[in-house]
Amino acid sequence: MHNDAPNTYDAIVIGGSFAGLSAATYIARARRSVCIVDAGLPRNRFAAHSHGFLAQDGSDPAVMLATARSQVRAYPTARFVASRATDAQARDHGFTVALADGETLHAGRLVLAFGLSDDLPAIPGLAERWGASVIHCPYCHGYEFSDRRLGVLASTPMSVHQAMLVAEWGPTTFYLNGRPAPEANQLAELERRGVAIEPAAVTALHGDLPRLSAIELADGRMEPLDALYVGPRTRFNSDIAEKLGCALEEHAAGAFIRTDSLKETTVPGVYAAGDIARGAHSVAWACADGVTAGVAVHRSLVF
Repeated sequence: MHNDAPNTYDAIVIGGSFAGLSAATYIARARRSVCIVDAGLPRNRFAAHSHGFLAQDGSDPAVMLATARSQVRAYPTARFVASRATDAQARDHGFTVALADGETLHAGRLVLAFGLSDDLPAIPGLAERWGASVIHCPYCHGYEFSDRRLGVLASTPMSVHQAMLVAEWGPTTFYLNGRPAPEANQLAELERRGVAIEPAAVTALHGDLPRLSAIELADGRMEPLDALYVGPRTRFNSDIAEKLGCALEEHAAGAFIRTDSLKETTVPGVYAAGDIARGAHSVAWACADGVTAGVAVHRSLVF
């Protein structure tokens, strides 16, 4: 370790999922001291399988993370803290991080990888199926529902584009759920792609959990359905980026932290990786961002 003071590290990684663990791996492999603060609630904990990550296609994400944690723990300069970071402040030549249990940590660099949470529509039966038959990303889960009865729930301005995309995987209905109809050019494109439009409000989802077999509409109709795509609004799992003064950017589903090509935020010495630092989300991107941030942290310490 390059720092011998108690609770002082070369880097602190806030968040121990795919992005955070990837960053910590590269910092530890550079023989620098790193502390990973993890609350233990990864975003994809609702999914039984993760798809699209090379050599891990179809793997259980919980098993993938458990393996990664054990591998990071094997490095003598790595430490895990099972807690939640509640505050972070810039100090002379570094940062302090306050934990929920009252402990205070110090580091020369920070990597923010605390992730996002999804604010799901309050429709009975929806949350219970999230990650199984109510899904978000067709690239992550769409193949398994190929040519089945698919639906897209209008929830953000990007939902119409989601419906156009999901139609690549099978017959699709766009459920407006009481929202205004898309603009004329969008309706024409949906029609060209064979997407049906259902204007009625959605009142419930049905089926033997976690399966989905039908969607109930406000007028009492029950339509058969095998998978429902939802692009929910997202929120940060922590307000630490705002407390540090990191610049944010808005996109259709929420906010993300602005970073440069090395994943450094607008606050020098603070890096961000994973879902909180890009508008698109996947395990592969999270790991790649984490690697970039970890290498950049080490090089900033060297040079």
